[in-house]
Amino acid sequence: MTDTIDLSMVDWSRAQFALTAIYHWLFVPLTLGLSFIVAIMETIWVKTGNPEWKKITKFWMTLFGINFAIGVATGIILEFQFGTNWSNYSWFVGDIFGAPLAIEGIMAFFLESTFIAVMFFGWNKVSKGFHLTASWLTAIGANLSALWILVANAWMQYPTGMKFNPDNARNEMANFWDVLFSPVAVNKFLHTISSGYVTAAVFVIGISAWFLLKNRNVDSAKRSILVGAIFGLITAIFLVITGDGSAYNMAQKQPMKLAAMEGLYKGTSPNGLIVFGIHSGDKKVEDGTGGINVKLEIPRLLSLLGYRNGNAFVPGIEDILKGGFKPEFQNVPPLEVDKAFSAEEKIARGKLAIAALGDYKRARQTGDIAATNKADSSLKVNFPYFGYGYLNSPDSIIPNVPLTFYSFRIMVYLGGFFILLFIFTLYYARKQTLETKRWFLWLLLWSIPLVYIAGQAGWIVTEVGRQPWVIQDLLPTVAAVSMIDATSVQITFWLFAVLFTALLIAEVMIMTRQIKIGPKDGGTN
Repeated sequence: MTDTIDLSMVDWSRAQFALTAIYHWLFVPLTLGLSFIVAIMETIWVKTGNPEWKKITKFWMTLFGINFAIGVATGIILEFQFGTNWSNYSWFVGDIFGAPLAIEGIMAFFLESTFIAVMFFGWNKVSKGFHLTASWLTAIGANLSALWILVANAWMQYPTGMKFNPDNARNEMANFWDVLFSPVAVNKFLHTISSGYVTAAVFVIGISAWFLLKNRNVDSAKRSILVGAIFGLITAIFLVITGDGSAYNMAQKQPMKLAAMEGLYKGTSPNGLIVFGIHSGDKKVEDGTGGINVKLEIPRLLSLLGYRNGNAFVPGIEDILKGGFKPEFQNVPPLEVDKAFSAEEKIARGKLAIAALGDYKRARQTGDIAATNKADSSLKVNFPYFGYGYLNSPDSIIPNVPLTFYSFRIMVYLGGFFILLFIFTLYYARKQTLETKRWFLWLLLWSIPLVYIAGQAGWIVTEVGRQPWVIQDLLPTVAAVSMIDATSVQITFWLFAVLFTALLIAEVMIMTRQIKIGPKDGGTN
């Protein structure tokens, strides 16, 4: 089915979207978290009346505004690519995927953009209470924007609340609430915004540590560190909780991603979670040697995380390819795709579904009711495997295992590091010895790039781990792209690379200049 598709065009389209998404996510998490930190700081000012808190609030609000403006530019380009590079995808699921994006634009972004004007230009023009309300509504609006985007992404990971219309070959929304409140959507939203909050917290304490190292704005820096560390510790703990939910959802809905994340080729019962491992990089599914050469694991933990049962069987890549694996325990919801089918069988059924769709259209055109009903029946039976029909090899459903495996561990290691960082920051702050720990202040400062690496690693696990699917089991990447010339995609790829790099450099320069200026007198209101 993919013989007529220009695979270089597919690769370049994927690279362009990945490039845009990577740059966009450099700006989004700071917007999500810093908006709430600013609102918290302003709340303290309103409650205490201390002008130092107003000065701090305005300083961090300025950095929030710089980051917000540049983040919007990359987000707009990201959404345009669904129409330019992924038109088949947009046609196939546009009625569902477009709904949350439209809501994001109409409701969330409108709320955010309306009150951000009051937030920045309303000082000394509106009352304290109204300005504080505007700051909170801006933060809520920013996070609501993330909600609808993440609902759309979660639906791609776990398509639900839909029905397929064979008359126009499109998926249509059957239940909006199933899309909005699917377990994957709820957990993805909570986990992703939590990561943004941690990012902002590390950013705040890192920049504040720089002021302490320079012996500048010491009082403002200490106050900022206190707010950032408390906010960061609370949200980092919540991040761990939602990470557990992600592992559970992954086991139920995307077992191949979980297997790739753990480098698990042959399932066992029970199964431990690898704390440290080295992937050989040249593992073949059929060689039976296992892809992890060296490993240190916590016994039973993967079974417990994935199935809430320490003795659970966790399928590996080989098990998923061969099919037929069954859980050895009770009270575990079945996977939406039948475990009994091998990947080869799913591919065969997917081709039957595609063929049935063609038969349905031809029968409708000729008015053959009997043939129409027969084709429709075959399509309904085999539609859960529709996307497999575009694949030719069972191995094609295996994602990049080493990249997924190592990205997950980088994310987890850094997440644990940030929790310790917040704890020690609060400890030294309480002991009033933070200024004397210059090595620790430098550690706080250089943790800023680390928190961005952690966020990017998390998205690599999410997106690379589900390959080859754009929509899990229903549409692979090779069938989702626009039929355009690969050269045009290459040209725009490099144009975007230059543009986004320039925007990033501009943001760093503007922020650096503003940080060097530091907090200024907050004035009165």
